[in-house]
Amino acid sequence: MRVMEPHITFQPNEHQHVRYNPLRDDWVLVSAHRMKRPWQGQLEKPPQENIPRNDPKNPLCPGARRGGGQVNPDYKGTFVFENDFPAMQPNAPEPGPSNHPLLQAKSSRGVCQVMCFHPWSDITLPLMTNQEVRAVIDKWAEINGDLGATYPWVQIFENKGEMMGCSNPHPHCQIWASNFLPNEAQTEERTQREYFQTHGTPMLLEYGRLEEKTKERLVLSNDHWLVLVPYWAVWPFQTLLLPRRHVTRLQDLSSAERDSLASIMKRLLCKYDNLFEVSFPYSMGWHGAPTGSHLAEDCSHWQLHAHYYPPLLRSASVRKFMVGYEMLAQAQRDLTAEQAAERLRNLPEEHYKLRQTEPRGEDTE
Repeated sequence: MRVMEPHITFQPNEHQHVRYNPLRDDWVLVSAHRMKRPWQGQLEKPPQENIPRNDPKNPLCPGARRGGGQVNPDYKGTFVFENDFPAMQPNAPEPGPSNHPLLQAKSSRGVCQVMCFHPWSDITLPLMTNQEVRAVIDKWAEINGDLGATYPWVQIFENKGEMMGCSNPHPHCQIWASNFLPNEAQTEERTQREYFQTHGTPMLLEYGRLEEKTKERLVLSNDHWLVLVPYWAVWPFQTLLLPRRHVTRLQDLSSAERDSLASIMKRLLCKYDNLFEVSFPYSMGWHGAPTGSHLAEDCSHWQLHAHYYPPLLRSASVRKFMVGYEMLAQAQRDLTAEQAAERLRNLPEEHYKLRQTEPRGEDTE
């Protein structure tokens, strides 16, 4: 006689399942029970501490000589320059026609810039004042508008920490503008357009409102912005930064929205650093409606947003590796988005480095 198995109630924190990512049109395997396994893998070295505030040998510092021989000005705020070793150049030649459908190439033209956030090397965005972060946002918007007048895609991104490939301990980001839409941009263009055509509302605008109602994955909010761990998150403490208003590009943000953005970015990044009391590594970047020739098109299906992809999983020394199954099958994560959001939500917003010291200068919300 066959013995009936007892009914098991699904619990997302205990039972593996897959979640759909409508923005990328793919799936992620969630296996939260794997957090119980002992870790005997690689341990990362802690981030460098006691970084010199101004090191003449650091090519991003004011007055320093860069690899290409240029000398930086004695800048006091943000500083933008053309990358000395760019991945794209504006005058690259055409590859020429292909003689086989399996061997195709197209032109790749563009410009690559580096933007320093601050003249000091021993500071990061969460330790800057709101006014200093607002200056970074204004420069982002300005560059997006300037390069976007010509190029269809302007990718602003920050790699923070050696773990995410940052080769210089100085607060900075990069801006790559290209004559083509990169793969992620093409995917988000398609999925947001299809959702808008089917439902009559921008996908991420509706998604932000949904998350604000449930609050399960909401980490932070203010008058103009939401920070949440997306339902389909892949990285352990991945977050999505969304404006409440329907806005398609950085340069379209109002002054009030930029002030609120500076405030909520600082709050989020302080929480990140406080999670394991370490300068939290991540890769982040802005996605907005395409520019260049697309400026004349109806891009109302787009919603401006920023992605934060941090690799730390269990501690400052244990990271999430995207290898094996993730590379050969599909993405997999080791804790639920709800667990990650709760941990971030419950963290203090005062940076751990400032608890025993006086903060720099005056700050306003």
